[in-house]
Amino acid sequence: TGVQTCALPISQVYLMKFAPKMLATSLTLTAALSSVSFPSLADSPSFPYISTTGYGEVIATPDMATFSVRVVESTMTAEQAKNTVDKVVTGFLNKLHQAGVEEASVHSSKLYLSPQYHYPKDGKPELVGYRASRNVTVQVNELANLNEYMDIAIGEGINQIDNIQLQVRDQAKYQEQARLEAIKDARSKAKSLASGFERELGDVWRVDYNTQSSQPVLMRSMAMDARTESNSYEDSTITIRDRVNVIYQIEE
Repeated sequence: TGVQTCALPISQVYLMKFAPKMLATSLTLTAALSSVSFPSLADSPSFPYISTTGYGEVIATPDMATFSVRVVESTMTAEQAKNTVDKVVTGFLNKLHQAGVEEASVHSSKLYLSPQYHYPKDGKPELVGYRASRNVTVQVNELANLNEYMDIAIGEGINQIDNIQLQVRDQAKYQEQARLEAIKDARSKAKSLASGFERELGDVWRVDYNTQSSQPVLMRSMAMDARTESNSYEDSTITIRDRVNVIYQIEE
């Protein structure tokens, strides 16, 4: 799997210097607006420091996928709607098994059944039928098989495709690479700022990394329209991003 790495532009950098007893100067250098939260002044160190945010990303080629489909049927009776939906799902699952898909890679939901009403302007609601639906999620361990499984779904009567998510098999490895790129980016910015103000960059004083808000994000890039060839999924890429906030001391 081919991987490229790069660092994103500076988003927001702060340079602040404190006198021994009180704040002497405050200089903010802003390249672009950002939603990144930095420590408040109450939590700030009592020595000169530079606070930076590092960004990193890794471009990976997907090698697996997960897709979700749904069959929906509306009929006059609840039994007819249920039987139609169950028949389609059963046929789809059987064809997937014949194609070599393991049972553990397929998850189907229970039947969802609801009455359908017509609401006239005057008068009581009128029952006009029932709507039944079931969802099926399939994990595709070999991306080359994705289109085959989608064709099976359509051929068996599945009438909705809810989601197609391209993935990488070893996502943790790419997340780690993106994180290391973010760390390098944060240090490079801090070193450049310290040098520009004729100071020496000191040790790391604080690192802020929120695994929930800063969790690497999978972003799919794929040129695809109605005329796209069937192998377009294999030509797509995934961008995995991460960020880290770091505070460095500045040597006097």
